[in-house]
Amino acid sequence: MSVATEAPARTGNRVAAILVSLALAGNNAASYVLSLVAARILAPGAFGELSSLLAVLVIGVVPAMGLQTVVALRVARSSSPAHGPLFALGLVTSGIVATAALTLSPLLVLLLHLGSLTPALLVTAALGPLTLLGLFHGLLQGAHRFARLAGLIALEGFGKVGGSLLGLLLTGSTAGALAGTALGSLAVVVAGWQLCGRPRPRWADRHGGEVLHTAQAMLALVLLVNLDLVLARHTLPAGAAGEYALGAIVTKIAYWLPQAVGVLVLPRFAAASGRRRVLPVALAVCAGLDALVLLVSVVVGPALLGVIGGSRYAGSTMPVWPFALAGSMLALVQILLYARLADGDRRVTLLMWTAVAAEALLIVSWLHGSATQVVTAAACCAGGLAVAGAVLELRARRSS
Repeated sequence: MSVATEAPARTGNRVAAILVSLALAGNNAASYVLSLVAARILAPGAFGELSSLLAVLVIGVVPAMGLQTVVALRVARSSSPAHGPLFALGLVTSGIVATAALTLSPLLVLLLHLGSLTPALLVTAALGPLTLLGLFHGLLQGAHRFARLAGLIALEGFGKVGGSLLGLLLTGSTAGALAGTALGSLAVVVAGWQLCGRPRPRWADRHGGEVLHTAQAMLALVLLVNLDLVLARHTLPAGAAGEYALGAIVTKIAYWLPQAVGVLVLPRFAAASGRRRVLPVALAVCAGLDALVLLVSVVVGPALLGVIGGSRYAGSTMPVWPFALAGSMLALVQILLYARLADGDRRVTLLMWTAVAAEALLIVSWLHGSATQVVTAAACCAGGLAVAGAVLELRARRSS
């Protein structure tokens, strides 16, 4: 690349980074506002119920994340990718996810001690369109169309989270919030279809096996981000689970803050040379951003829960920094996971699921006497996984 073209390329990269960062920040800020409003409107028990259902929703869109990753890498590796087969793949994946969620709804009622089947059915209604949305993200991401991707991410925050907030304000209930989530998500999918040129499905050349493998690894990651919150709801008293849900917001801040880094570098991981060059920089940027979150959580301490949740949590003594540490480690894990998936390394999937099993075993069988014990188990598993992922990456580089 000549000097004349290198400067505009760098400028374009910076603009893309700013646009995606702003869109993700706005989207995540909307999620935090939803949590803040819900913490003040709902009783602690109801807030814990809504938080756990939203965590289940995040887990449920894992196939969308796998779909997005596969589509982005495939588009990045092809000079003229066909959207028709990829759109067909998205429709099939969305249908499978919605059907599975509907089948498992009664089990969700028992697991989370829900008062009725309605909230579980509303989660199912939101999962179908949210899964298909992953396809449109992947098409734009793989083609480096980051300005449009940023617009779609912003629309997602406005539609999905805005719908949830509107439903919560109108009804003051968990069911109302989730109904808003479903309707808003459907509207965003229509907008995504328009932004991607209104593709039509072509039922050939599917890549279901690749999506399934990637979704398995992404599912493990999302479980690690949300599993402690779900298990806290299952093992702790309602009030303690509500307090834990506030601490989990700090985990999400640390995990989501560097999300733009992963969005921008994933297409570059499609080529081995780009992956080797970009990965260390991406990890350093993530670590630098999350160091700020960890510092604030250490300095402010438990008083941060009162700021987030209001006066009813002002007297909390639960430490906040382990939540920030867990989210920071998981942000690094995500970048390492993208690198290994792009390289076709299937060992990373086993590593991720080992960490999930370890965390579930620790919390269910031992560390569930308090919120502090639960978050300690989550932070230790996340940190151990980050170290193991770095070792796996170094070994792969030495052997190549």
